[in-house]
Amino acid sequence: MDALHPRLLTTRFADAFAFYAAVLPELTGATLVRGSAVGPYAHWDVDGQGLLSLFDRAALASAVGTDALPATADAQDALMFVCHVPDVDAGHALCLRYGATPVTAPADRPEWGPGLRTAHLRDPEGTLLELQSY
Repeated sequence: MDALHPRLLTTRFADAFAFYAAVLPELTGATLVRGSAVGPYAHWDVDGQGLLSLFDRAALASAVGTDALPATADAQDALMFVCHVPDVDAGHALCLRYGATPVTAPADRPEWGPGLRTAHLRDPEGTLLELQSY
């Protein structure tokens, strides 16, 4: 199972990828597990645990329904808190019970990876949260 890790949402994916691909191995010993400069997703691990993920901001905006807003709108997230959970539906219900705002209902996302299921919510401060299982 992946450890909790940040996912940076970037508008300049190739530039961000080049930067992290160059510095993460030396800084942290991370290895690229998935992705390339082409995007829209890449992630690095250290000893089998997730360290950092990059995701194209426009691709996520499309998934969470903010793609019609200007790129500079507050709702165009730059970061997302990702939690790997055993049951996305139960986690979604729990977060709603404690005041989260729903963004996307739990859904299978085979285009993002085999067996992947996600839901997106906002915490009380408005930070985007992704629950995922695979």
